[in-house]
Amino acid sequence: MMAGRPTKEKLELITQKIRPFPDFPSKGIVFRDICPILKDPAALNAVIELFEEHVRETCPGVQMIVGLDARGFLFGPLLAQRLGVGFVLVRKKGKLPGPTTSVSYTLEYGKAEVEIQEDAIEAGQKVLLIDDLLATGGTLYAACELMKKLKAEVLGCLVVIELTDLKGAERIKPNHVFSLVQY
Repeated sequence: MMAGRPTKEKLELITQKIRPFPDFPSKGIVFRDICPILKDPAALNAVIELFEEHVRETCPGVQMIVGLDARGFLFGPLLAQRLGVGFVLVRKKGKLPGPTTSVSYTLEYGKAEVEIQEDAIEAGQKVLLIDDLLATGGTLYAACELMKKLKAEVLGCLVVIELTDLKGAERIKPNHVFSLVQY
């Protein structure tokens, strides 16, 4: 169990478990693989503990965790359970049943669309968004726009990894990003 370990040790464990894959998916890109974190219960626990600590200190009024398709689904429910709040999904267009609200956004290579069920979030509800990685910020920006459409209050965004050179945090301002590891 990691509960007694200091933050520095938890961050070192997490960083050790992030596996770089040079030239994937294309030449010049270093893919940061989180799968080894998921395989290691202590590393996964460290991620959730650090997120929980941050949320309890900075966002005590959070009412819902919103996970982004698909890796936000891995960390979000664990954090929501620890905090005693609900968890909802933001998915790629066409994956959710029932009435949905969607937002289109641009990617480096084209357009995409994300959606949420219309009744997933209530107006005024305080939410935190979670994903594994912040790169250019397109998906997280779209999710923040979805929350705006539903009149939710975004308390912040949580990511395991932030690629700071790509300035994704700038794109989603005024929303704050909390990242565990930066490259």
